[in-house]
Amino acid sequence: MTETVSGAADTATQGTTTGSGKGLTMQRVFSTEGIHPYDQLTWESRDVVQTNWKTGATVFEQRGVEFPSTWSVNASTIVTTKYFRGAVGTDARERSLKQLVDRVVSTYVKAGLDHGYFATQADAEVFEHELTWLLVNQYFSFNSPVWFNVGTPSPQQVSACFILSVDDSMDSILNWYKEEGFIFKGGSGAGLNLSRIRSSKELLSSGGTASGPVSFMRGADASAGTIKSGGATRRAAKMVVLDVDHPDIEEFVATKAREEHKIRALRDAGFDMDLGGEDITSVQYQNANNSVRVSDEFMRAVEDGTEFGLRSRGTGEVIETVDARDLFRKISTAAWECADPGLQYDDTINDWHTNPETGRITASNPCSEYMSLDNSSCNLASLNLLKFLKDDDTFDGELFAKAVEVIITAMDISICFADFPTEPIGQTTRDYRQLGIGYANLGALLMAMGLGYDSDGGRAMAASITSLMTGVSYKRSAELSAVVGPYTGYARNADAHKRVMRKHQAANDTVRPVHIADSQVHKLATAAWADVQTLGEANGFRNAQASVLAPTGTIGFMMDCDTTGIEPDFSLVKFKKLVGGGSMQIVNQTIPRALRKMGYQPEQVEAIVAYIAEHGHVIDAPSLKTEHYEVFDTAMGARSLAPMGHVRMMAACQPFLSGAISKTVNLPETATVEEIEDIYFQSWKLGLKATACYRDNCKVGQPMSSGKGENKGVDSNKAADAPVETKVVEKVVYAPTRKRLPKSRTSRTTSFTVGGAEGYMTSGAHDDGQLGEVFLKLGKQGSTLAGVMDAFSIAVSIGLQYGVPLETYVSKFTNLRFEPAGLTDDADVRMAQSIMDYIFRRLALDYLSFEDREALSIYSADERQRYLETGSYEPVEETGGAAELVDHPIVGRAASEASVVETAETVEVAEVAEVVETTRRDTSGAHTSAELMEKITGTAVDSPLCFTCGTKMRPAGSCYVCEGCGSTSGCS
Repeated sequence: MTETVSGAADTATQGTTTGSGKGLTMQRVFSTEGIHPYDQLTWESRDVVQTNWKTGATVFEQRGVEFPSTWSVNASTIVTTKYFRGAVGTDARERSLKQLVDRVVSTYVKAGLDHGYFATQADAEVFEHELTWLLVNQYFSFNSPVWFNVGTPSPQQVSACFILSVDDSMDSILNWYKEEGFIFKGGSGAGLNLSRIRSSKELLSSGGTASGPVSFMRGADASAGTIKSGGATRRAAKMVVLDVDHPDIEEFVATKAREEHKIRALRDAGFDMDLGGEDITSVQYQNANNSVRVSDEFMRAVEDGTEFGLRSRGTGEVIETVDARDLFRKISTAAWECADPGLQYDDTINDWHTNPETGRITASNPCSEYMSLDNSSCNLASLNLLKFLKDDDTFDGELFAKAVEVIITAMDISICFADFPTEPIGQTTRDYRQLGIGYANLGALLMAMGLGYDSDGGRAMAASITSLMTGVSYKRSAELSAVVGPYTGYARNADAHKRVMRKHQAANDTVRPVHIADSQVHKLATAAWADVQTLGEANGFRNAQASVLAPTGTIGFMMDCDTTGIEPDFSLVKFKKLVGGGSMQIVNQTIPRALRKMGYQPEQVEAIVAYIAEHGHVIDAPSLKTEHYEVFDTAMGARSLAPMGHVRMMAACQPFLSGAISKTVNLPETATVEEIEDIYFQSWKLGLKATACYRDNCKVGQPMSSGKGENKGVDSNKAADAPVETKVVEKVVYAPTRKRLPKSRTSRTTSFTVGGAEGYMTSGAHDDGQLGEVFLKLGKQGSTLAGVMDAFSIAVSIGLQYGVPLETYVSKFTNLRFEPAGLTDDADVRMAQSIMDYIFRRLALDYLSFEDREALSIYSADERQRYLETGSYEPVEETGGAAELVDHPIVGRAASEASVVETAETVEVAEVAEVVETTRRDTSGAHTSAELMEKITGTAVDSPLCFTCGTKMRPAGSCYVCEGCGSTSGCS
């Protein structure tokens, strides 16, 4: 990818000669010489109007924004509302993705030139084009602060993650409040360890008793709550850590569980304790994630059932002993009751620490993936893994490595010009240059490759990709060190840093590939780690840390990722926004690809997709082999992953990360305290750095809803027959309007034969070409059957005229099986499972656009032939706006959606007053995938409502993200 402009190249560096200090020579991999990346894309103008679903109020509006046609409506909406700078409605407001990307990339290129990263101006231009290409084609994204701040008059803050420190003095504690406040004001989060503060069981120098860290947490919690409510970008996020040997550990463990009991009592007394309720602010400790920092000594005491000593903060002597198992049970019980505290495994964290001579790692950022020195920060970037899946469904490891080289170079450059909220954080970051490259879409990638998330093959692929990413990152760090020097703290920590590099390499050697695909990636990772040892020994390293796995909340949607971070797919069905407004219910775009990868025929794929659309899972899907069920396991639903499946995946990837993984292990409401104990214990055994658990319905402060299995704000520990207060929601119903056919209309008559039975179908259309009526006549039929067919025809025709989309009828009546069935005389539909199956397939071919039919897996004979020849069903000439509907297989529409009308050059979306629902389950009122899954499965998703648009958020790592507007609970 790069080489320095010195003499002969060292073969170990693949084109980089160390020690020259003359800058990098960049080579084009993604962009094309002589063509700007923008000119390789088709751009279109869109209107972004964001509405709060609950209130109906318009919360944002900007018309005429410019995005590539390949970007989804959701991605363009999120970028426009979150990242465009300038006052809305003024000329200063950004209106094109080009302006946003140019603002950021030009800043990086200038800094790279100013600080000697590039050999020549031409190399800087190549870097600019490569970085731009990767961004506009959604191959990766920087974390949100980069898009907020870089290239604007605001401070150039590029980091999303901060770790603070606090000492045992009032000055330090008050400074903690101030520093945290400034970080929250900027929309970022911070974490810190309070273990230096004396416990409430120790004396002050004056002779009095100390307050203890838990008491000081109250003030910080109130501050975070106040700043969160006034924040402009996103809510505050914070992490509070306490060591397990702190004398106040039991009080710390019980803080949030005790407040949860208070919430229940106040709710039962009539106070509004819902999330965002008027009275919820009266309880404490709700604005932070709490974690206990446990040592190997403590975990061995738990394993052996022995006593464990709590130590004085001043002298280090044991002032109290406790039963280790009893304390471990209290931690797990509190997590069972309210999801806090999580665990951080101190000895594991510090065993992988590259800078122990500078200081220990004592805390993490709020989402628990960045772990480094006190008073430090980390800027993040994440790659979209699905972009590197080749046509043969193998992962392009070589291309992935090239992208990592470009991104790591850019991330390191950003530290040269970045601003920081405090001088100590700035100094530490400049001295150690911690980076946090990661990825998103792992769950979608594994599914598309036909690999189960909780399988040996899935874990081997994930481990190999993670190892390759971090290996290439440190290789590039060593190459940068030859050009612009190692990080300032490297000399002091050189032996420790190189020891950790050897640990990563040794971990890579233990990976056992399962398939050819992961074997190829693993070979590349092995070569990268060999280069890391050679180059690191010669040059040192530019960065103390290189990689983490962050939640990738907002930026995941910016890249149109199906899954966030390391997470599995949330569900098999979800919503997709349409150009012009409205939305459609879809089956995940990776499912048909996975089915084809596993050898299923087009007719089988069509039937399985239709089944998933109806049921939300794959159990008993037609033709689907039971051994393939695991490929389609998701975070929630009938085939939800077992909790240990999440833990095993994290354990597979953890040895190849500088930091940790932002992820919460979700458990069903029926889970026991013992199960949480086992997860925490096995996580330690498997070498994780941190673990958090969440049991469904363990919190009262969640949105109320109704329906089977949903959280109604009821104490899950209360008797089932206890009275429940329910909320009544007014439902507004709109009367449907009938669109009658003109007196004279265009019609067509089709004769057909199905399994030897003959018949005729006459269909009539409106002036705009939309189907409006259907009449059926079967040969040799009795009067009774003729009457039934006439009645059926009238019912379908009236439904069409009242706005029921033809796609809905097609999705319901295709694959309906009864006699007569078998061969037909229609070249486009060679086999039919019934007359109804044939009729609606024929109607789809006659009246639906290619995009709508592709979503239903209905193709003409010519299209099937084209697929065999080119690997694509799509006609070459069909481009532009219609591509917006090609991304996902459509399986139905919500009751309030828009009907899609295709014209010659664009897709117009016309709002209809009401669509008659024909599916078995009513999915009306659902506006996000989380809400849709609640409707389909009848079970609740334990997520908060979005404060911007009012829809239910979905889990993303240890945070939550809104797929409607991109708002997060603190993740990147």
